[in-house]
Amino acid sequence: MHSNDVIGFSDADTAALAEIVADVEKSTALLAAAQAAQTRALARAGDLARTQAARSSAKVRDHDMALRAIAAEVAGVMRTSDRSVQRQIGDATELVQDYPMTLQAWQDGLITRAHVRAIVDTGVVLPPEYRAEFEATALRECEIDTAGRVRTRLELIAENMHPRTLAERHHDAREQRAVKIMTLADGMSALTTIAPTVLVDAIFDRLTQQAHTIVDARSRARAMTPADSSTDAAPPASASLTPQQIASDTRSMDQLRADLVADMLLTSMPGADPTRDDDGPGTLGAIRARVQIVVPALTLLGSDDQAADLVGRAPIDPETARELACLTWSPWERILTHPVTGAVLHVDTYQRTAAIDRHLRARDQHCRFPGCRQPAIRCEVDHTVDHALGGETHVRNLAHLCQRHHSMKQFTAWRVRQLSDGVLEWTSPLGRIYIEDPPSLGVHFRTSADTSVPPF
Repeated sequence: MHSNDVIGFSDADTAALAEIVADVEKSTALLAAAQAAQTRALARAGDLARTQAARSSAKVRDHDMALRAIAAEVAGVMRTSDRSVQRQIGDATELVQDYPMTLQAWQDGLITRAHVRAIVDTGVVLPPEYRAEFEATALRECEIDTAGRVRTRLELIAENMHPRTLAERHHDAREQRAVKIMTLADGMSALTTIAPTVLVDAIFDRLTQQAHTIVDARSRARAMTPADSSTDAAPPASASLTPQQIASDTRSMDQLRADLVADMLLTSMPGADPTRDDDGPGTLGAIRARVQIVVPALTLLGSDDQAADLVGRAPIDPETARELACLTWSPWERILTHPVTGAVLHVDTYQRTAAIDRHLRARDQHCRFPGCRQPAIRCEVDHTVDHALGGETHVRNLAHLCQRHHSMKQFTAWRVRQLSDGVLEWTSPLGRIYIEDPPSLGVHFRTSADTSVPPF
């Protein structure tokens, strides 16, 4: 996309921005060092409580009392509650004892607090004796990518290090599926579904697609409806909605998703469909979920039980991945990878999508702006060199960008060029260079003596 209305920088703006970025960089380093130092101090508070309790015969009770007293003392200077400080002491003790290299990397400014949280959260599934090996691998990943992007890879690393397979643990976890209600304030409640990740992600994706269809319908209605004919009344759940009623809908995406799920659970179909013009269920009922999964070749063949990757979300068990791969009518996009290198061997789908789009979704996985992890299936395919300026419609000149970063490329001084093999080079308004490599497919961690892959 091309536009002449680019937001530029004067020399004064550039100088001011350079000073701001330098200050942020400096303060970020100072903050990381201070936060790491605070974590070490909080861990010493936990050590002191254990030392005090060790001198008592009632160790468990006295340790708890000592910890409460110490937490209350620290809470006074932190200006927060003692309960909060006690939790922080527990977190700090875990970090110091189980992840010392992570704490040091944080103190040195190599990773952020969010990276630390991702390492601790994803490593919790592992027995203690596996955490040192996990930490070393996780740090290498964290030092080259943002916390939001790296979390899924860390989950896969932890899953493949676990002495018990995900398939075994998933089989047990499925028995805990449930629907729960939590009462909130102001006459509201939360309905929570605990179910396999792939199903929950598909439910959310379908609701999102349906909500976007409603948003598109009301945009068209507003374009054809005079401004003075709008009404504040919400559109009724009826098949005979007028353009004025459709145009008056002001619900947000979250509100639309909540209304749609309530409508379908109570009536078995989304009744308030503004896209229909008769008594039928309309377009919303025909929408099916789209979810992208990455499956190692040996897992697909049944000779390995590595976890598959629900792109942008979490690992899924191999049995579910194999079952989805066998369904010829399934809307799931299947990406077959080499079990060791992780290279894409084959991309397939039974939906009517162009081969070039399938290749790009397999390569990019998410928005290609540095740090963004919006899944590719919810992004736009952008010409790196605008088509209006002669850019080719070729994988060498195409990449996924979410709407936010697509617009930023168009209207701001950020610039991007595509190098070989899908590598993007972004240049900031200050001239800083950020290299954005295509994401690695994180489902190839376990090696074996035979790494050959049958032809497909």
